[in-house]
Amino acid sequence: MPQNEMLEIKTIKFPRFSDHRGWFQQLWTKSEEVDDPDFVQENLVFSKEKGTLRGLHFQNPPHAQSKLVTVLQGSILDIAVDLRRNSPHYGTYYANVLSSDEESPALIIPKGFAHGYITTSESTLVLYKVDALYAPNAEGGLMWDDPDLAIDWQLQKGDKVTLSERDSVWPPFKTFKTPFTF
Repeated sequence: MPQNEMLEIKTIKFPRFSDHRGWFQQLWTKSEEVDDPDFVQENLVFSKEKGTLRGLHFQNPPHAQSKLVTVLQGSILDIAVDLRRNSPHYGTYYANVLSSDEESPALIIPKGFAHGYITTSESTLVLYKVDALYAPNAEGGLMWDDPDLAIDWQLQKGDKVTLSERDSVWPPFKTFKTPFTF
């Protein structure tokens, strides 16, 4: 069930300043409105095809990561699933369209959420910052099309979905034992 009012996930909009040359926009600045993660790594992901699905990923504690997700080119449907035991939203997902449009927000996704997205345009470029270094031994994931999560990926009949081999074999939510707490 989608939960688009989760207070823990923040949308942030930074204004663009345009003139005859193009535009300027900050992608991140410390703020009193948001608990500032201390970002330590920045990742850039390019997807050639519409329908490229990445996720649902997370890093287990003590390597859990908060993320700031921004789309630099193209568009995505971004999904975050609450994995925090005792959370009123445990097992529900947050969906948001992110794009390179001026009005599109960036998202801050806190620790304790599985994260993924599907590209809704060709040639999509996603930038995300994380507050903990990637640790391969702490990596986890969930089945993207799990019927118990019932995520609406906004796919139409006949839409092609491109997955990595790894993303096609993550376990279902019902077998997941969460290491995260609310």
